Amino acid sequence: MRGVLIIAGALLLASCGGEQYGDLKDELNRLTKDLPRKVEPLPVVKPYEPVPYEAASLPDPFGPAKIELVTKSNPVASSKLRPDEKRSREPLEAFPLESLKMVGVLQQGKQTFALVKADASLYRVKAGNYMGQNFGRITEVTESEVRLRELVQDAAGDWSERPSSLQLQEVSR
Repeated sequence: MRGVLIIAGALLLASCGGEQYGDLKDELNRLTKDLPRKVEPLPVVKPYEPVPYEAASLPDPFGPAKIELVTKSNPVASSKLRPDEKRSREPLEAFPLESLKMVGVLQQGKQTFALVKADASLYRVKAGNYMGQNFGRITEVTESEVRLRELVQDAAGDWSERPSSLQLQEVSR
């Protein structure tokens, strides 16, 4: 009986060993016969070489220390063209020039005044008054505009004059 079991087991193993995927293997061999059998090796990657940061000891080109260096080396920065920091500020200097509106003109005798609106308040100004946040001094009041000169400071610390004006606004009713 043992012999019969051995023969039955051998037959069973022989029947399982068949080529059930033979058609797939043939198809794969047919499709890959023109492909190269050896794969090219990957290129050699160069090792990373870190570059040390050496600019930490240099002055920041945008920092105040750089501006101070330029100002100290530039004698023009200490010119006469400077705002008077000792004078008392006028009410219209608290507002940016863009937020102010010229709404009218008054004339008393030979002097011309402009009516300037800031927020909800109305101010009367004449030549010599200050307005705006850039030390703007009124140079002339005409029927249609207020002309002024502003003092602005550049990155090097130099002061320069800039002409500006405030146009008469039409009042909508």
